[in-house]
Amino acid sequence: MTTARILTTPGCMAEGAAWLAAADPAFGRALELCGPPPLRRRPDGFAALFEAIVSQQVSTQAARAIIGRVEAAGLRDPSAIAAADDEGLRACGLSRQKARYVRALAAAEINYEALRAAPLPEIIAILTAVAGVGRWTAEIYAMFSLGRADVFAPADLALQEGARMLFELPERPREPVLRRMAERWSPWRSVAAGMLWAYYGAQKRREGVM
Repeated sequence: MTTARILTTPGCMAEGAAWLAAADPAFGRALELCGPPPLRRRPDGFAALFEAIVSQQVSTQAARAIIGRVEAAGLRDPSAIAAADDEGLRACGLSRQKARYVRALAAAEINYEALRAAPLPEIIAILTAVAGVGRWTAEIYAMFSLGRADVFAPADLALQEGARMLFELPERPREPVLRRMAERWSPWRSVAAGMLWAYYGAQKRREGVM
């Protein structure tokens, strides 16, 4: 069982942001520009991972449409997915590969309640053992669905670009480099991610991109 800090309120985010700003002037600039990042908690469990798989490599609008069709067909729990045929899953908009992935998730029998208290390496190992769930998905799940305060997802392109902008780097840091950078932001790496996402968004809006 872990004693990891859980992000439960906006005050937690503000505490982490203040710590980061005191530790690094770059985060101080981000905090001054954007304020503390919002608390973006989501429900945990099968549905959260199901939606993460559906959302891979498609637009947000397309993912919502597929999820809506899945809900209308009554295919939102493991037993329903297991009982559905390929044609039924494909009719909802799932590709052949994603149909295989959601079947693997339905068959995985993950104890989602136990994950809430598990150490982060165990969470990552359990989730990434499921076909279609990579490390990025597992880290995002730990961050948003479990509320872990000290998780980072360095494969995220927006985090890489946000780090390049905030730290004035000559190029976007790739996953291994950004993972090492993020070690300095422990025990508030999830808050650091929130600040980088916010800073990235603010800069893109200034450029008229968003």
